[in-house]
Order: sequence, then structure tokens, then C-alpha cells
Amino acid sequence: MKKMVPSEGSNSQAEGLVVQGSQQEKNTNNKSRDKSSSSYRGRSKSRGRYKSCKYCKRDGHDISKCWKLQDKDKRTGKYIPKGKKEDEGKAAVVTDEKSDAELLVAYAGCAQTSDQWILDTACTYHMCPNRDWFATYEVVQGGTVLMGDDTPCEVAGIGTVQIKMFDGCIRTLSDVRHIPNLKRSLISLCTLDCKGYKYSGGDGILKVTKGSLVVMKADIKSANLYHLQGTTILGNVATVSDSLSNSDATNLWHMRLGHMSEIGLAELSMRGLLDGQSIGKLKFCEHCIFGKHKRVKFNTSTHTTEGILDYVHSDLWGPARKTSFGGARYMMTIVNDYSRKVWPYFLKHKYQAFNVFKEWKTMVERQTERKVKILRTDNGMEFCSKIFKSYCKSEGIMRHYTVPHTPQQNGVAERMNRTIISKARCMLSNAGLPKQFWAEAVSTACYLINRSPGYAIDKKTPIKVWSGSPANYSDLKVFGCTAYAHVDNGKLEPRTIKCIFLGYPSGVKGYKLWCPETKKVVISRYVVFHESVMLHDKPSTNIPVESQEKASVQIQILLLFSSLQNVLLQKISPKEILNLLKDIEEANIVAYALSVAEELEKNHTWELVKLPKENKPIRCKWIFKRKEGMSPSDEARYKARLVAKGYSQIPGIDFNDIFSPVVKHSSIRTLLSIVAMHDYELEQMDVKTAFLHGELEEDIYMEQPEGFVVPGKENLVCRLKKSLYGLKQSPRQWYKRFDSFMLSQKFRRSNYDSCVYLKVVDGSAIYLLLYVDDMLIAAKDKSEIAKLKAQLSSEFEMKDLGAAKKILGMEITRERHSDKLYLSQKGYIEKVLRRFNMHDAKPIYVHSQIYVPYSSAVGSLMYAMICSRPDLSHALSVVSRYMVNPGKEHWKAVQWIFRYLHGTSSACLQFGRSRDGLVGYVDSDFAGDLDRRRSLTGYVFTIGGCAVSWKASLQATVALSTTEAEYIAISEACKEAIWLRDLYTELCGVTSCINIVCDSQSAICLTKDQMFHERTKHIDVRYHFIRGVIAEGDVKV
Repeated sequence: MKKMVPSEGSNSQAEGLVVQGSQQEKNTNNKSRDKSSSSYRGRSKSRGRYKSCKYCKRDGHDISKCWKLQDKDKRTGKYIPKGKKEDEGKAAVVTDEKSDAELLVAYAGCAQTSDQWILDTACTYHMCPNRDWFATYEVVQGGTVLMGDDTPCEVAGIGTVQIKMFDGCIRTLSDVRHIPNLKRSLISLCTLDCKGYKYSGGDGILKVTKGSLVVMKADIKSANLYHLQGTTILGNVATVSDSLSNSDATNLWHMRLGHMSEIGLAELSMRGLLDGQSIGKLKFCEHCIFGKHKRVKFNTSTHTTEGILDYVHSDLWGPARKTSFGGARYMMTIVNDYSRKVWPYFLKHKYQAFNVFKEWKTMVERQTERKVKILRTDNGMEFCSKIFKSYCKSEGIMRHYTVPHTPQQNGVAERMNRTIISKARCMLSNAGLPKQFWAEAVSTACYLINRSPGYAIDKKTPIKVWSGSPANYSDLKVFGCTAYAHVDNGKLEPRTIKCIFLGYPSGVKGYKLWCPETKKVVISRYVVFHESVMLHDKPSTNIPVESQEKASVQIQILLLFSSLQNVLLQKISPKEILNLLKDIEEANIVAYALSVAEELEKNHTWELVKLPKENKPIRCKWIFKRKEGMSPSDEARYKARLVAKGYSQIPGIDFNDIFSPVVKHSSIRTLLSIVAMHDYELEQMDVKTAFLHGELEEDIYMEQPEGFVVPGKENLVCRLKKSLYGLKQSPRQWYKRFDSFMLSQKFRRSNYDSCVYLKVVDGSAIYLLLYVDDMLIAAKDKSEIAKLKAQLSSEFEMKDLGAAKKILGMEITRERHSDKLYLSQKGYIEKVLRRFNMHDAKPIYVHSQIYVPYSSAVGSLMYAMICSRPDLSHALSVVSRYMVNPGKEHWKAVQWIFRYLHGTSSACLQFGRSRDGLVGYVDSDFAGDLDRRRSLTGYVFTIGGCAVSWKASLQATVALSTTEAEYIAISEACKEAIWLRDLYTELCGVTSCINIVCDSQSAICLTKDQMFHERTKHIDVRYHFIRGVIAEGDVKV
């Protein structure tokens, strides 16, 4: 029945609702018997033990079957027989004049007005019977609603109502009709749909979303209707309504307490420690499965100690695969047996365990005025060292050790470590944080374990047993949630920064936060938390891309790709991407990725096929990089690259031979000396997607790249036809293609460096040096360089970088008027200094001899030495001998090198015009290695007075005299001299004898004749080849 009932004296008509029908009573023969279930979950022997009625406090039944409560209800007239529900009443079918849709609305015949909101799909507008719920209100005349008994109900007014939703946010319903005689408040889902909201239901929950944000949530409570989870705001006071459901509150406290078990939550709830919140059935938690899935059951331990510090357990966990942000790789836990309180300590090295134990012992004994009596550990060397044993003996601490390979005997510490790591894994999974945050997750897990009830201490909390004071749970927050810390940056600046919650700092009344923008830890007390939002949360894929909000800076760029799936497949222009993202850097990255994808398609890199049963596809990923310009004025370049995960390839099946086209640094410096000597032109080019030009010889299958999965073909894989970055054979296949092209252009490959090509045209040489996809081109005539560039561009996708300014981190500077060329690494050195926090160190200008072990920064310094800093050779040779076990003094030695670099970062190699050819200088340091008494070989070769090759290293054997050490050094230098002479002759066409300068006359004589037989007969024959070289006139010493 559909009709409109106008109000008397009204010129306008409102849409009426016709209410009719009744709800069918349920069949009494289908009565269902409620089955009570224990609210605890854990070991099977404890199930059903704690079932008790919350009304009469007796065991054996729950409150739903309590006869005392039912007897009381009968006397007060509130008793409801089985099969009937308190809220059951007449139902209503609501229709309007414009729609044929129908919906069971409910409670039309209920005697009392309810304060609950019901989400309805058939209402034309939001409706409410309570006048005092309206924040704004306007009286209207006209419009009625017909109820089920044909009673007309007038629309008294229209206004707005404020509701505090399940997440704590206050949202406003607009255009709400006030109908005083309506028995239920209705929210129109059709109205929300017209305003751009989306709704979906499942598992008894209905969610209303806008973009990625859940704005409303409702659950089924009675009569199969969705009741809103929220509280209506009356002025500044909330009326009685639903807030978080029992299930959601249980899940929230479960996450706040580091994924505590249901038994622990129930225990805290019974004590009233969770803000009065009752605990319901815990839902399935995937993060608990990821973090706590175990293989075997541990036996229950017996708790027999009588006082704190009487018995202490300790164990070491690690090394972690990922180093924490503080540099730690190990976790040491100390557990007090009596209270089960745990203290975590994070170590960089195992030997630090002894110092940590001493610090802990001093702290706890001062706090408790008691002494540690017994310490139980395993047989690890960190606990069984002589200094550790003697210290415990002097302090009167008895030691208990486990039998080797029997960790069960240290069960308390081992089980505690498992519990800690399980919680940490759960919290990291829930928060979506990378593994570098493992130390923060472990610290928070220990903080929560100390406030969680335990079986071993009769369901008390460790902090209660230890200190006698109950734990405070009001300040607990979900690990990894979004937090907003208060800052004072200026009058017009934002008053907060967006951070990630990492835990509770020791000794500070505040919260520990991580700021992704500054990459620093923030300790703050004034924090606003959004516990339902984590770092890894991303927009819903059901919402159009255009309506999604811009991703925050913390979200990885791959999540951006996932949300832009449709856009990437449409191949829109970079300008449209910029308008869409409103972020220049993100737009540049996505635009470059689109160009890479187009290049892959243009190059026919793969074809989509079904995966053969006997094959397994390798995976791939996108890598994004921002490269700074050659100078501060140049714009930064953005790179996107699709990389195959080649580490999963199997040798002999997926690839055979591997090779990378990398030109030697000595060859680069030799070419630069020729360029400076003859005033050649020097230019640079780069190959775009170089590896994509190689032809594959094996069948390799790869998953479709993220962001570019073809719709309707998700089950297909890519059969690679061309090589791809990340594959083991890709560099070799690219080099084969490039080499064949260069040979076809009449270029000749060098016999002494396979990445050097040269060609002589009309008596003038053209040189090309290849380092993977970077090229240096030198020639006397610039037109020849242009011709070569054109040939390369016709075959490959090239990028012309103009005059050479920077290659492999080496900066090239030319002064053509003075015939000078300079090679330096100032930018790289400054970057290394900042990396090791030495950029503000006091500079020095002379570095002393260093006879100390290795430091972790030697690798970074080594590259500077190889490229352009021969003055670092000897110092790095010494400190690199002790790479296994560096200590405090070792770092001081490398800091000395850093300070030297800080003062000489502008030092460079200078190439110029000189008639001096290839000259070598060699020396040795007899028995310079004080540990193994080996001698040091050092040499340097110059062309035109500038160093092009150098070395400083220990000799392979122990020399018995200075003459022998010098003789071995000359032999090593002679091998390098022959290679340099041949390369220089090939490039310049000049053949000459190489002069090697040595300061030992006895060694020089030994190179010419077999003298001092008794003192030299033991020298290895391989060092005597120098005599034949000198006899042939190739080298002169």
C-alpha cells in the first residue's frame, strides 16, 4: 500500500511512510537451547574450571540459566519465557511513494521508545523520536507517517544529531526528521549512499565507509536488525547507548596488551583493571597465528623459590637477522624466578653479557636491599668465561648450568624468550612495521609481560609480586598505532607531528614514538592516539582511485602502486599523474615507472603464458631511487626499475655462466691521463634499461609485476624473452649484445681490459669505456664522438649526459686553458662522513701510522682509496687486517682516518700534459706486520706524473731479510707494470721500457743475476720471473 497523507493547513507535502504487517512469532517447537561456553581459552585441563554465575556467584551454570535471577524476574514481572525475546514486537514494512523497496524495520508495536539507532535501507530520510537529541533544530509544518495501525504521526521538525562513533570520533547526521511518535531511531542508508558513502555487511557486522575510512559500524543484536555502535551526544553529555561492542573491546584490549591470551584478559577484567570493560569471546587473530604458532608443548614448571632474587635465570637470544636501529643483534633476558619479572637488554656483541649482568645486579640489589643467590644459565661462552665465573665466586653467587644440548633445563628463561619473541612478532605483524623495530617490540612485550597474570605465580602479575603495587593499565596503547605528538614549532606551524607508537620508555612518564619524517625517536607526554590505524593500513580497492586520499609519507611506494593499479594500466600522462597525486616526488616516481613499463612492452621483454607444472616462477619487485644532480643547481633524477629476484635461480638450470662488464679503475685513470696529455674531448652516455637488450638462452618464468597485472589474466605468468635486472645472467647477456654491436662498428676490444674499446679513424683514436650501463667516450675530434653517439642511439635507448662530470662517484673537473684534469671524490667522502657521524669532527691534515685492528667503516673508506685516494692505501691495509673482532680502540683508529679525510676531502688526482711516460715506484716494509711478521708491499705507477695504479698489501710469505722483502715487492710491481704497459701501448701506440724505481741496491742486483745463493735459494720460483722480463728489456729497475 502506497499513499501520501497531507497535513491540514499545509501547502507542502512530506514523503510519508506506510507501516503495515506484523512479525511472525517463532515456532515453539524450534526452541534452541543455549549452550554456555567457557570464557577461557588455553590448555585443555583448565577448560570449564572457572565457569561460574556472575549473579549468584555459584559454579556449574552461567547468568543466562541462573534460577535465582529468573525467580526474581517472575516476581517483578520481567520474566521472559524461552523462545521469546525482550525486544520482540510488531514489525513494519516501510515503503515510500518513490520506491518499491521494502525492509523489515522492527518494533512498530513496541510500547516504549528505544534509544538505539537502527540502520535501514528503505528509509527516505534519517528519523528520530527524541527532541533532546538534536544539536540544531527547525520546526516544520506538514508531512505525516502512517504506522501499522494506520495512526498518523506528524513530522515535528528537522535538524542535526551528533553521534560519538565506535572509534571515538563525533560525526553529525544532517536533515534528521523529528517524529515524536516513532518508536525507533532510523538511519537511512539510501541517504548515505546518495552522499557518496558505501556500505557492506558480513559476519553479523555492517560497515559504512567513505574512501578508506570506516565511519559507522553496526551489529546484529535482535530481530535480525543492524544496531549502530555509538553514543548519541545530548549537548555535551552522551545518552545511554552502545559504545564498542564486547567483541571489539575485547579485541582492542587484546592488542593493547601485546596480544595477551583470553585467560589473561578475563583475569584482568575480573579484577576490574580494564576500565570496567567486560571481556567476551576473543575472535580469531591472524597475527597471533603468525607470531605464536608452535610445534611442541612445554612442561609446566614448578615454582619453589621463597623470595625475590633467591633464584635468577638468564639466557641470550640471537643473532637477529636484522640489526636494530640501535645496532643490537642479541637480546639478553634476566628473569627473577620468584616474581617472574623479566628485564631485557640489547647487545651488539655476546661478550657484553658480563657487563650487563653486573649493571643489573647492582640496580636490583640497591632497589630491593636483597642479594642475588643463584644464577642459572646455559653453557654459552658469554656466561662461562673466566671473568664471569670469578666475579660470581667473589660475590657469593652460586652457579647452576644446564647439561649441553639440553635447553629444557633452563626452561624458565627459554620459555620466557619464546613468549617475548612471540609477542614481538604479533605486534610487528599487527603494526606492519619492518623487522628493524624488533628491539622496540621486544621491549614493549617485556613491559606488558610484567603486567600480565601468570600461572607460575598464581595468576598474579610479576610487577605486583616484585613491588607490591598493582599495575596501571589505563595508559596502555596498541603498539605501532598512529600517534600525534604535541610540538611548538611556531605560531603558524602545525601543533603536532605524526608518529608511530613504539612503547613505554624506562624512567620517563611519557610515550616512546618514532617520527618517520625525521627518522628520530620522540619522547612525549602530550600525545593523541588513533589506535585503529596502523602504518600498513591502505585504501580500499573498491573505492575509485580518484577519490582516495593521498598516501602518507610513511606508506611504502608499493602500496601506492597497489592503489593506482587501474591508473597504471590506463597509461595516463605524467601531468595527469601529478594532478592526481598532488605530490611531485610521487608523481615523478610513478611517471618514470610508467616509462619503464612502456619500455618493457616495446622491447617485448616477456609474453604471458600458463606456468608449466615442472617450473616455479621467480618473483619481482619495483626499486625506486632518487639521484642527485651533478651539481646543486641540477634537478634530481628519479629512477624506477623492475628487478627480478634472481637469488631464487638454480645454477645449471636457470643460468650457467655469469659475468659483469665492469671496467677497471686503473683503465679509467689511464684514459684520463691520455685525455689530459693530448687534450681530447671527453663525454659521457648512459644506456636506459641496459639489461633489457640481452637475449635469454634459458626458459625463465616470472610473476606479473605489481601494479601491472593484466585484468582477466591474473593466473598467467611472464615467460621472459629478454634479460631483466636481477637475473644472474643478465649482465653477461647485455655485454654479449653490446660487444657484438661494437665489433660490427669496426671497434676493437682491448686484450687487457674487455670493457675498453678503441677505433682509429684517419690516424685519430676513439675510446669507449663501459661500466655496466655507463660509458666514457674520448676522441680528438668532437664530430667523431657525435657520430658514435648516433650509432649507439640507433641501436639502444641512450641518454646523452654531455661532457663527463661524474662517473662511479668520482667527480671530473677540467681546466682546458691550463691543460689540467682533476679527479676527486669530495661528495662521496662527505656522504661517508655523515653516515658515520664524523662530518663535524675536528679535521687533521696528516694521518699517522696506524697499528690497530679493523673498524666497521673500512669498507666505505676502501672505495675512496680504490678510486682516487692512494694516500689511504697503507692506513687501510693495516686496519683491514683485523676484520673479525673489532674493539673500542679499533674504532678510534678509523676515526683518525675519518678526521684526516674531513680535512682533505677536496684532495684530487691531477692529470696534465707531461712527457713522462709510465713510471713505477716500489718499496717494502720488512716485517711490518707485528702479529705474523710478514712484510708489506707498496707500489704506485704514474703516467704523465699522475698516479694511475697503486697497491699496499701484505706479502704472501714471510721474508727472512730486507733484500728478500724488496725483491718480492719488485716482482709484484713488475706484474702490474707489464699489464699497464700493454694497455698504454694499445691505447696510445707508444712502446717503451718501463722504469721501476727501488731504494734497495741488493734487491736490484738480485733481479739481474743469481747472487747470494745461500741466502736466496729458498725464495719461491714464481718471484724469479722478473729476471727474464728484465733480460728481455720490457722493464728496467
